Amino acid sequence: MSTLREISNKYTDLNEAEVEWLEYLTLDWPLLADLALSDVVLWVPSGDQYLALAHSRPTGLITMFYRDVIGDFLRDDWREVVEMALKTNQPAASTSLTWHEETPMQMTAYPVSRIDPDTGKKIGPFAVITLHTSPNDTYNTSRMGVAYRDSADDLLVMIQNGDFPDTTVQKGRMRGAPRAGDGLIRVNKDGIITFASPNTLTSFARLGYRDELEDESLPEIVAEITKGIYDTNESLPSIMAGKIPGRGDIESRGRTIAARSIPVVIGGERVGGIIVTRDITDIRQHAQELITKNATIREIHHRVKNNLQTVASLLRVQARRAKSDEAKQVLGQAMRRVAAIAVVHDTLAAGVSQIVQFDDVFDRVVGLAAEVASLHNTVAQLRKEGEFGKLQSEHATPLALALTEVVTNAVEHGFADREGTVTIKAERDEHELRVRVSDDGSGLPDGKISEGLGTSIVRTLIEGELAGTINWSNGENGGTQVDIVIPIRWEIKED
Repeated sequence: MSTLREISNKYTDLNEAEVEWLEYLTLDWPLLADLALSDVVLWVPSGDQYLALAHSRPTGLITMFYRDVIGDFLRDDWREVVEMALKTNQPAASTSLTWHEETPMQMTAYPVSRIDPDTGKKIGPFAVITLHTSPNDTYNTSRMGVAYRDSADDLLVMIQNGDFPDTTVQKGRMRGAPRAGDGLIRVNKDGIITFASPNTLTSFARLGYRDELEDESLPEIVAEITKGIYDTNESLPSIMAGKIPGRGDIESRGRTIAARSIPVVIGGERVGGIIVTRDITDIRQHAQELITKNATIREIHHRVKNNLQTVASLLRVQARRAKSDEAKQVLGQAMRRVAAIAVVHDTLAAGVSQIVQFDDVFDRVVGLAAEVASLHNTVAQLRKEGEFGKLQSEHATPLALALTEVVTNAVEHGFADREGTVTIKAERDEHELRVRVSDDGSGLPDGKISEGLGTSIVRTLIEGELAGTINWSNGENGGTQVDIVIPIRWEIKED
């Protein structure tokens, strides 16, 4: 699915500042849908139409839309309400039920404005949010439903005034989750709890606090829970009081509660805060297990690399002491193959991912070809064009080995006692990786590749392990040309 930015750039006249503002806003789209107990859709002008850029459904409720409407144009019978919100910069509600695919709903539109960071002035409205609610909604009859809707109303007023989202808060873990259903607290401007959801009560009970939360100071409660824990986030009291936007973790008794604060600012004055909480103990434990496993895997790769380098060194020593040229050549080839595998493991040992930036691997592998050139009293110029991109580790190893064989063969057999150039060109799309290795050497005798051990190894690696194809031919301007095509349907896509 296309991103908000991609759709905006292609179909709207929004400027960069407006697109970035909406990107920040839609990071909290699920939270707004949960609090409003409604489907939430973001609309922006597109020519003489209005285009949907974002859509989120409330968790735990029946959606008003069987399919999301991202990329759709506004229905004609909804247009009056949306344009009224844009024109008046005030909420506008439909006077009768609206429909979508035979589903009746109540619709309310809210304008979206932003604050210019340079001037501090409000700009807009330049977009509209619509809330789509079931006509059979009974949540207003419950205390929790009222607290949810009050929180949504606070956010929508701030969105209308350009006070939300707060773009000074970094994207990532400081925004988004937890969601309202995980736990919700409302505090007044002094940090006194005016509402705490049942899930929040359960989370705090697990931390050891079993007293009532409402009408108590949330910062003082958290201070009591974390008493004696000295690595607590210094900004946690301000976050718990709803004074600053951000996210902090409350840890006690081996459990961790994540809490995110959204200060409620109305008319330029902070009047309270919305705190969403979630018990993330299991997530923390899983994360710690992954860190431990990643460290173990990296250590294994490091040791394998060291062992392979030791083997390569032994083969190099053995090759130097060998008396026959054939033995030296065979041992040298084995040494280079082992060294190529070691390069991949060395790359994997440097990071936590099993994804390899293959261009870095290749730049190190081709150094082995220079060593071959020095043994044959020649100078090989190696030139790389294009990028290989990222590969899974299990595919990087056979490709590194195959390219080592192909490039060293070009140097060893094509440039005997003379200087030459080997060009490696890589092209990649979403379906396949294409690599062409060409040289200006002596070319293939009789236009055919010899079926030696090196050729057999390369075919096995490319055709067997990578499910690709490889073809040798004489180049149009002389020399040898090797074309390799590898499917990448099993690879990750480039960012």
